[in-house]
Amino acid sequence: MAAHRLDAAVRLCLLLAAVATVGGMFGFLLVWGQLVIPGWALSASLLVLSLVLAIARALLRRRNAAPGEQRSARRRSPQWVGIAVLAGVCSVMGGVGDLGATYTVLRPPGPGFCQAAVREHSFLFAGGGELYAVGLGGFGRPVSSWTADDGYQPIASGSYDFTWDAEGALLSVHGGSDPVWPALHDFDCPARDS
Repeated sequence: MAAHRLDAAVRLCLLLAAVATVGGMFGFLLVWGQLVIPGWALSASLLVLSLVLAIARALLRRRNAAPGEQRSARRRSPQWVGIAVLAGVCSVMGGVGDLGATYTVLRPPGPGFCQAAVREHSFLFAGGGELYAVGLGGFGRPVSSWTADDGYQPIASGSYDFTWDAEGALLSVHGGSDPVWPALHDFDCPARDS
């Protein structure tokens, strides 16, 4: 019975990993306190968890097998293996694409469950960032983006103003000697108290 529960848990982890992969491909992320978890990282974590559960399931089945019992070769369902491989490949690609990126949860938090998070990245002489509106459950969706010269990262450099009002958030990024465009970014609170 425990092996069946572990089998169900492995499949649930694989399905959640696939959902996290798809969400990450569309730019969604998860915010928990000051921790920002991109979709590829959540998917990779769920894949590792499914692997640990699969190993525990195999060990449990081996331990519960009767002495001298002929072990039948159990075939893995190709769709579950395919989901795991596809989620793993997408997680690796997302992780490689995220090399050098920094994530920041902006303070102060907004009303209710509202928050804002930023992803900044740079490569050679180009830089950029994305603003995420974070609502109930910590799910963040991309709402705005900017580009910067010379790989400049205004949030990491502290060159920004961030405020909340009754309607939502306003982020103003400053470039100084390295231009940032556009400089103003706003969004409505996704989980405003009514």
